[in-house]
Amino acid sequence: PNLTRDEKRHLKEKAFRGVELVQATARVCAMNLLLHGIGSDKHIPIKVDDALKSDPGERFDVVLANPPFGKKSSTMIVGEDGKVSTEKDIVERDDFWATTSNKQLNFVQHIKTLLKPHGRAAVVVPDNVLFEGGAGETIRRKLMHECDVHTLLRLPTGLFYAQGVKANVIFFDKKPASETPWTKKLWIYDLRTNKHFTLKTNPLKRADLDEFVRLYNPANRHDRKATWASTPDPKSGAGPEGRWRVYDYDELIARDKASLDIFWLKDESLADSDNLPPPEVIAQEIVEDLEAALEQFRLIAGDLNGGTREVA
Repeated sequence: PNLTRDEKRHLKEKAFRGVELVQATARVCAMNLLLHGIGSDKHIPIKVDDALKSDPGERFDVVLANPPFGKKSSTMIVGEDGKVSTEKDIVERDDFWATTSNKQLNFVQHIKTLLKPHGRAAVVVPDNVLFEGGAGETIRRKLMHECDVHTLLRLPTGLFYAQGVKANVIFFDKKPASETPWTKKLWIYDLRTNKHFTLKTNPLKRADLDEFVRLYNPANRHDRKATWASTPDPKSGAGPEGRWRVYDYDELIARDKASLDIFWLKDESLADSDNLPPPEVIAQEIVEDLEAALEQFRLIAGDLNGGTREVA
């Protein structure tokens, strides 16, 4: 509101940068930014490129990202016999901790590179980023050592048009090199267990995030208060049903594969049939679970086939 001319010019032309793989999508994004007063015909903040192919060299104070979900990266190949197959794209970069064809894991590594020291990131990631072994475990351990991974928001199902997507938002700050890990505590907010949202009949609203925003306490993250406790605490109001819980670094690193796929609340529908959601919600959740399982089996099948498979 009370910005100087130089500050306004900075916001319009220099503050925001983005990369989009698909040209048509980049045009839509650029148009949307222009409608909101960001960019101009001479300063387009969106670049058409493959973000993962190399280190762009630029560093940023804040990175907000919702990387594409889906199968592992692959390239379509037409053989001499006319058959079409796919071959996994392995991303190899000197600035990456691990080499993998998993796009989501590569985006986490890429975003870490993009941050300035003490830069902040909030990234939407599917569940597999939290528990996958191999490169996934390496990346989680490195991320917790070199960055302050301080918050994890477990998102409910029913938020995305793609079926079977179970997602989270992971928040971390990049830190200078250190012999000791920067992550001290990870705060997790479970907005998934016993929550039932759908895109049409019961969409997620801003008010549904109010408690998380309040507990996140951006003004002073070191003064957070858990709402979970093993036994009810009348003074603080914390109890076994609390959705906000903290884990220290030693607990996290000792978990199998350093998995961050953590839940603690009881599923009410399993204990009390009276708490079951409406049939249409149950049906949708079953579809999402089956789609998620099918996607995992597709990835396993692709790996067993050596990363190459025929496309019908």
